[in-house]
Order: sequence, then structure tokens, then C-alpha cells
Amino acid sequence: MINPIQNRLQLLNLNQPNQSKVNQKSLNFKDLLQQNINKVNNMQLDSNQITEDFALGKTDNIHQVMIAAEKAETSMKLTMGIQNKVIDAYKEIMRLQV
Repeated sequence: MINPIQNRLQLLNLNQPNQSKVNQKSLNFKDLLQQNINKVNNMQLDSNQITEDFALGKTDNIHQVMIAAEKAETSMKLTMGIQNKVIDAYKEIMRLQV
């Protein structure tokens, strides 16, 4: 589910001209977004692993399973909300007349 977002970020990176060394050192929006998408992806993977462990009987802590699932779901909803807002902002910018 995260892969389409990562693919879009990679396309954005291909379309960007070379940045100066000063800009490469600072954290830009794309890098910040990429880091947080990776965190969301890791939460999803952790949730899947904990759920699988619970299903296989490797752990009996249902609280840990539920907390991990809720964290993953909440972070995914937030990520999708941010994606929608970024797309809306992009569309609005494209509608501006110069």
C-alpha cells in the first residue's frame, strides 16, 4: 500500500534539477515525506509480524497486537490525509494563472 506513494516520490525526484550542495544538506519536504512514509511502512510491517506471531501462537499478548494494529492504521490514515492535501495543493497551484 505504501509502494505507490514511494513510486510517486521517486518520479518527483527524477523531475527535479540538480540541487546545490547547500540544499542537499538541508532537509527538504520530499526527504521529510520519504522518511515518514518509511516509518509508516515499518509500522505496517511490525503490525503484520506481531499479528502473524499471535496467530502462530508465538505470543499471547493480544494487547500488543491490538496496539500495533491501531498505530499502523492511524499512521496510514494520517499519511493518506497528507497525500490528499498535497495533491489538492498541487491541483490548486496548477489552476493559478500566471
